[in-house]
Amino acid sequence: MTIKQQVTEWRRHIHKHPEFGFEEVMTAEMVATKLEEFGIEVHRNIGQTGVVGILKCGDSDRSIGLRADMDALHIHEKNTFCHASVNEGVMHACGHDGHTAMLLGAAHELARTRNFDGTVYFIFQPGEEHGVGAKAMIADGLFTRWKIDAVYAMHNLPGIEAGHFVTRPHSLMASESSFEIEVIATGGHAAMPHMGTDPIVVGSQIVLAIQTIVSRHLSAIDETAVISVTEFATNGTVNVIPSRVTIKGDTRSFTDQALFKIEKALERVAAGTCMAAGVDYSFKFNNSFLSTINTPAETEHAVRAAIAVAGEDKVNGSCQPFTISEDFSFMLREAKGCYILVGNGVGECGGTALHNPLYDFNDEILMSGVNFWQTLVEQQLNA
Repeated sequence: MTIKQQVTEWRRHIHKHPEFGFEEVMTAEMVATKLEEFGIEVHRNIGQTGVVGILKCGDSDRSIGLRADMDALHIHEKNTFCHASVNEGVMHACGHDGHTAMLLGAAHELARTRNFDGTVYFIFQPGEEHGVGAKAMIADGLFTRWKIDAVYAMHNLPGIEAGHFVTRPHSLMASESSFEIEVIATGGHAAMPHMGTDPIVVGSQIVLAIQTIVSRHLSAIDETAVISVTEFATNGTVNVIPSRVTIKGDTRSFTDQALFKIEKALERVAAGTCMAAGVDYSFKFNNSFLSTINTPAETEHAVRAAIAVAGEDKVNGSCQPFTISEDFSFMLREAKGCYILVGNGVGECGGTALHNPLYDFNDEILMSGVNFWQTLVEQQLNA
């Protein structure tokens, strides 16, 4: 069986048996067992269900980390092909099955050829979808137990030609944060609003004021951001002015500085508006993902490997940033590195959007990923 056939088989097996974040017991054991079969040192249960494989060759103390995510989503799959999910309500709708299989394939080939001098860390991460897996592996000593000079990750992207690569230095993807503002008033009878305080009017003023944060508090040049109010709920009814209004929303930004400014501005808007109206408030802000910031030198290395694999005409090393988010951002705060995207295809073949019940990873790009990882290692840890 060729390596392409093996990787395809692994990918479809993982797709058929998806597991949610921190529940990737079968997937992790499959990964660990395969790595051991390849002759690679294996460490299980890193960050709960994460796996780290270590392959050393030669005398150099240089090292590189390659990361793939393993978790699936709570989505009911609508595909009917033979490798569709058998786990009700859980599906690989983001391609982590392909990411895992590609890194396994690269581990197989690197263990077979050993055409490098140094140490490769194969990092199979749980729980990416909700921004907890990278932090769990870091807390479990990923970068303190082992010396990882630089770390890289790859994700498929529908809508880009199959096998094409895109990335950029500095901010590639946005941070993701959520906020909740509760306006606490007295409410009252709809016919006698003067007898109480009305949180709907105050909440509406807050929503409008939030729209000025990006346009008036952040630089239009280097602090691009998005703030969206997504929920506005009350405890009132048709003839009752509510006593509480809850405002929830989502924010994306590309720098830590912009993220800090947004958090402070949101609370300032809430506090000032409520003080002026004579009502109380509460404020919560939760950051799920930091912005994904590639270091320039490592981005150059990734681009060079991608060009060697796909050709210069199929690699864009200065793409526009994306407002989607990725928890690999936390690893990039611990070590230099680069996150790169590989096209999953357009139209019917690979073009179905991520997180869609009809999505499937395009098996035709599996070897693009395997070859990219192998080439990156051999170029960076050249013998």
